[in-house]
Amino acid sequence: MLHPAYTGTLVEAGCDEVGRGCLAGPVVAAAVVLPQGYVHPLLHDSKQVSTSQRASLSSIIKKVALAWAIGEASPAEIDQLNILQASFLAMHRAIALLNPSPQFLLIDGNRFKPYENIPYACIVRGDAQFSAIAAASVIAKTHRDTYMHRLATHYPGYKWEKNVGYPTPAHRRAIQKLGITAYHRRTFRPCAEEK
Repeated sequence: MLHPAYTGTLVEAGCDEVGRGCLAGPVVAAAVVLPQGYVHPLLHDSKQVSTSQRASLSSIIKKVALAWAIGEASPAEIDQLNILQASFLAMHRAIALLNPSPQFLLIDGNRFKPYENIPYACIVRGDAQFSAIAAASVIAKTHRDTYMHRLATHYPGYKWEKNVGYPTPAHRRAIQKLGITAYHRRTFRPCAEEK
C-alpha cells in the first residue's frame, strides 16, 4: 500500500519524470497535489500498471487532484543542457504551474535541483512508495506515450507507436536506415553518429 503523505501536514506535490532514456521525444515531468489522505487501490508506479489501467487512473487523478501539471523539456534543450538538467527543468516547469503552490515536494529519484526554496525530499523508487509520486508517474507516462503515438503517424518508420522513443532494436535500425528527425536527441548514441 502506498503512503498517502510524507509530512502529514504540508501541501505536498509528488513529482516524477518519464523519457530520460529515450532517443527521441521530450522528457516529460508531472507534478500532482492529491487531497489529504488520498489513496486508490489501483494507484501504483506507472510501470506496474497496464496501459488501460494507466489511462483510467490518469483520468481519475486529474479529477480528484487539488492540482496537477505537466512540464516538458524538448530534445534541443536535452542536447543543450544534458538529460539530468533537462529533467530538472521539466519538473520545475510542472511545479510552477501548480495552484495551490506546494509547501513540500516529493521527488522520485536521488537528485533534484531546488525550486524556489520549497523544501523537498528525494525518494529512490518513490513512485512505489507515495501516492502523489505514483500519481505524477501515471500522468507523465500517459501524456508522453500519447504524444509519441501521435508523432508516430508522421514518422512511421521509427515504430514510436510501440517504443515511444526508447532505444529498441527496431528504433536503432530505423535510425541507421532513415537517419534522425528533428525529434531525436542529437547528443545521444546512436543519434550522434547519424548527424
